Amino acid sequence: MPAESAPILAVSSVSKRFGGLLALDTVSFEVQPKEIFSVIGPNGAGKTTLFSCLVGAVHPTTGSVRFRGEELSGLRNDQIVTRGLVRTHQIVKPFRDMTVADNIRVGVLYGRLRLRGSKARERVDEVLGRTQLVHRAQAKAGVLSIGELKRLEIARALATGPEVLCLDEVMGGLNPAEIQQAMVLVRALRDSGLTILMIEHHVHAVAGLSDRLVVLNFGKKIAEGRPGEVLRDPAVVAAYLGDETKEEARA
Repeated sequence: MPAESAPILAVSSVSKRFGGLLALDTVSFEVQPKEIFSVIGPNGAGKTTLFSCLVGAVHPTTGSVRFRGEELSGLRNDQIVTRGLVRTHQIVKPFRDMTVADNIRVGVLYGRLRLRGSKARERVDEVLGRTQLVHRAQAKAGVLSIGELKRLEIARALATGPEVLCLDEVMGGLNPAEIQQAMVLVRALRDSGLTILMIEHHVHAVAGLSDRLVVLNFGKKIAEGRPGEVLRDPAVVAAYLGDETKEEARA
């Protein structure tokens, strides 16, 4: 795990209520620079709501989200993107009638970097190469396979120039070979200097990639720490891993 330093992201007592539903209940954790930090838990645990609170898609009901010491709660999503915190979506959302290259170009032009001209073209080419989409650059996004769409979702986020990249189930729906390729990509992104937050249901990917992780259940944090410790926690096994390992055994 990266050496301890000031956290790049600090989440403090974040709660989110939708009417009578408490989706997040006083969740706290810190993420260190250049760390791969995973958020796991059963369906409905509040993982995607948490990501939405981090990037300003929804605002916490109570609590604090600080990025490099700056309070983000109350800022719009586009304001948070320009500060260097960006997410992907579990359900991919490309511009389907635009080419892969043009999808990436949107992030280059309107994200944190706001590049133009030759610098924009260089950035698009760089992102295409990092996500292994060069051969699909001129294909319409609507014709891509699920594996290619997941890489494009990462590429569109990368194009904005993030410091922290939040990946929401980028391995969902992939076959085993594609999952291995995705794991290689995530490691390479971290090694390039990015901090990675990751929601993921594939337990072996979580265990193989994460420096640390947090487990949510019914909106509340039930465990946090290194994968080897957390994944053996009886509360985590009871709430999540028992069913998850059965599903993977059937797959």
